[in-house]
Amino acid sequence: MRSAAQRNSIITSKRNARDKALSFAGLYIVNDHCVYTEATASEIVQRIAKGEWTSSQVLEAYIARSAMAQAETNCLTEVLYEDARKRAKELDAEFASTKTLVGPFHGVPFSVKDNYQIEGYDATIGFTAWANNPGKKDACLVTQLRNAGAIIFVKTNVPQTMLAFECSNPLWGRTTNPWNNEYTCGGSSGGEGALLAMDGSAMGIGSDIGGSLRIPTSYCGIYALKPTAERVSSIGTQGRSSTRPGFEAVRSAHGPLARSVQDCELFCKTIFGQKDSSHQNIPMPYQPVELPSTLRFGYYLSDGMIESSPVCKRAVLETVSALRKQGHECIEFTSPLNATAMEVFVGLASSDGYKKMLSHLDSDPMEDSLFLVTLGPRLPSFVRKLACWIVKTFLGDSLFSRFFSSAREKSVLEFTDLTDQRNQATAAWYEQVWDKYSFDGIIAPVQSLPVIPHGGSAYLSPLAATTIVYNIIDSPVGVIPVTRVNPDTDELSTDFVAGASGRSKVLETRMYLGNNPVYDPKAMEGIPVGVQLVGKKWEDEKVLAMMHVVDEALGPRSFGPGSWKRKETH
Repeated sequence: MRSAAQRNSIITSKRNARDKALSFAGLYIVNDHCVYTEATASEIVQRIAKGEWTSSQVLEAYIARSAMAQAETNCLTEVLYEDARKRAKELDAEFASTKTLVGPFHGVPFSVKDNYQIEGYDATIGFTAWANNPGKKDACLVTQLRNAGAIIFVKTNVPQTMLAFECSNPLWGRTTNPWNNEYTCGGSSGGEGALLAMDGSAMGIGSDIGGSLRIPTSYCGIYALKPTAERVSSIGTQGRSSTRPGFEAVRSAHGPLARSVQDCELFCKTIFGQKDSSHQNIPMPYQPVELPSTLRFGYYLSDGMIESSPVCKRAVLETVSALRKQGHECIEFTSPLNATAMEVFVGLASSDGYKKMLSHLDSDPMEDSLFLVTLGPRLPSFVRKLACWIVKTFLGDSLFSRFFSSAREKSVLEFTDLTDQRNQATAAWYEQVWDKYSFDGIIAPVQSLPVIPHGGSAYLSPLAATTIVYNIIDSPVGVIPVTRVNPDTDELSTDFVAGASGRSKVLETRMYLGNNPVYDPKAMEGIPVGVQLVGKKWEDEKVLAMMHVVDEALGPRSFGPGSWKRKETH
């Protein structure tokens, strides 16, 4: 184990190296650069194909903008500017010679989440013990993107261990929300969310095992797709997407973060069907779909465990209203298995007591965001049982007690039983939702709160249940930005009662009541809020097509490229 002095030396060295690399960025010049940074990835390729732009011109704009985003939010880890410039020149020379694009992402500046390995650069995911160990080979997805003409130019920050939905670690520090620096950008793909929201990258990639693509996407006001888990390769990600290599009871999904639905679609058209080197993903090519003129959507406003805040309900209702105006059918239903899915997830994730995950901390202090997540396994059995009894008996919260009691080490028999329960929950969801209602898709909140303050996941980690259910049943899910927090419309009702109808009293009290509730629409004013659009497993293309329908139905609403520039008007 490293000493504190050694740890601090590593932190200083890594941050100094990043700052030195950032010093090679030019200044962001609005009149010169915004034409590039306010274009989608799809538009960039089209303009390069017409000979109107060069890859180098586009890259310089995004380099300058990414440096600006870093100064604002601390979203970057490894900086690859010089390698990216070399690649842009190669692409320009090839296009000048052949007048042919290298691939669908020719000249598009891409950012990647820090867990993707890149030859010659670290993939520390915030662990000082993993610093100064550069990758020997690109991750499979990185190779696929490079082959398609993408220019990888930065890596982005993540939470310590990646098992939290805010973005902070001892090595790189804390990443803030670009709309309000008092709040988190989300996680674990949080650096990606912050960078893209500020137009600091044309597109990005991230991973999702419990909401890690979807939560920062909603917090930051961009778009994302969590595909079905095995459609995109995870080969070459640090720890195979997590800090627990070999843990596959809940499979991590890999997908795009973007500033338009079109760019998410372009990613899937490019990457779906490609085999990885180990033949681990399903080589299922992109299959265009034709939607019926009238779609049937299910929707719910809360997950049954925690009451959604007024603005998160409004985001769903505005989406439903917009779809109904276009002639689509929208039916409210009760989500039946969210609590079961959360209990299974907690049980599986904590099966080794988080020993493997926490072993990577070495001498690093554990971030506060991991407090509640890891508390259960760290307590003696009788203390954990006593705590659950107290919460259930005296605080009247059987739901919180149920989840907390699941967070403990398991035997192999218990682990296999939980895996069987996962499979049963998936089968039950199809029977009780998809088959029963014949929905084309489901509109759901991304989370019960629009955003959380820094340190909030230390005591609000169960909020991830709203996204976790779709990891357990392995549904493809798109996230679409809908609205922003407005104190004039989004105040909590004065007759709100915490813990009603069997919901978690402990969590709702902390979120909504007391002298300093987490939900504060005045302080949160302007924070984006998105919705989840859920489809059936393997129907990723249908989800993308429905994302287009929803996005067009909602109409213009100040999201997409250039929206952060208009921040002061929100």
